[in-house]
Amino acid sequence: MTAAGTSGHGAELAAYGPLGELGAVVVKSLSADPWPGNPAPRLRPTSTGMINSVGLQGPGLRAWIADDLPALRAAGATTVVSIWGRSVEDFARAAELLAGVEVAAVELNVSCPNLEDRSRMFAHSAQATAEVVGATSSLGVPRWVKLSPNTSELTEIAAAAVAAGADGLVVANTVLGMVIDIEERRPALGNGGGGLSGPGIHAVAVRAIFETHAALPETPIIGVGGISSGDDAIEMVMAGASAVQVGTASLAEPRAPWRIQAEIRRWLERHDVESLAEVRGVAHG
Repeated sequence: MTAAGTSGHGAELAAYGPLGELGAVVVKSLSADPWPGNPAPRLRPTSTGMINSVGLQGPGLRAWIADDLPALRAAGATTVVSIWGRSVEDFARAAELLAGVEVAAVELNVSCPNLEDRSRMFAHSAQATAEVVGATSSLGVPRWVKLSPNTSELTEIAAAAVAAGADGLVVANTVLGMVIDIEERRPALGNGGGGLSGPGIHAVAVRAIFETHAALPETPIIGVGGISSGDDAIEMVMAGASAVQVGTASLAEPRAPWRIQAEIRRWLERHDVESLAEVRGVAHG
């Protein structure tokens, strides 16, 4: 799949390959209402990826349903919509707007500030994460909860999400970081710090998946974080992922999801493995 935030809100990647050949297109996270995002500059390359503070800019779900979803359907994409909010009620309103809308799944991006808890991330609280899952129970499609690696309580929060009704977990999101512009002598991003992504966080994501699978071996995990090759994807599957998402690699190479998909297939053929299920979680022994 593509990862939310890296392939736009619609069929932008259709110019580079058949969207119907991908497991799914996960669109950039959307809120119930339009949101302007953070001040520029928003992106900065690093030696091992990039750091961003886009701030979840988006047109809002009503506009997305009217303007972007039809293009995804026309391109044959299996569509997963990612939603976010600043309160539990925001998530509930987003779920209401999606009632009756045909999507394969909804990704609950709880890695955003909760204004009802002094702007602490939902994903840093088991209770807040469970409340978001409960508030979206009317969706009627699988709900995947996208978790943050920036907490020592990852497995407890993952367990709370599953207990509240989550059908799967997306592990994990960006790692908190900052870049200083040493010529300007100030943070390089307009909002100060941001989220680090790309190959530099791959090992962090693999460990997060490994620990989550060990704690919840029956729960489907979608692995994401620094995948730039088929080998990276296989590593995540061996840690316990059932599927993977490709994110930052697509920004530098829009055809990366298809290339990595082909590399996964070649790895399976070379090792006489019939399906990814045969190697899922094998690193646990």
